[in-house]
Amino acid sequence: QVQLVESGGGLVQAGGSLRLSCAASGRSFRPYAMGWFRQAPGKERDFVAAISFAGLRAYYADSVKGRFTVSRDNAKNTVYLQMNSLKPEDTAVYYCAAGGDLTMYTGSYGYWGQGTQVTVSS
Repeated sequence: QVQLVESGGGLVQAGGSLRLSCAASGRSFRPYAMGWFRQAPGKERDFVAAISFAGLRAYYADSVKGRFTVSRDNAKNTVYLQMNSLKPEDTAVYYCAAGGDLTMYTGSYGYWGQGTQVTVSS
């Protein structure tokens, strides 16, 4: 079992930045690809970014490409999502997830955190 806890969410003005963290405990998350997803009220959970287990490959949704950066520190069992140039449409609950494959599909991730709220005001 891997337990994931997100932090770093909050309220920020448009154009601002936030850095989300996802700390893993339990068995090591080193073998897992890690993903970030988000869910706005009344909408489905959408892919944001993912990073391979060694941190050598990363993928992003088109909507965040160039603004968000995913990274990981396996020594700290933590994955990060640096979010710059935030827009009101980025407002959502952000979730991190651990899975065996580097994909954008929620079904590929077996472990999920509880989520952290990000609100971007205009």
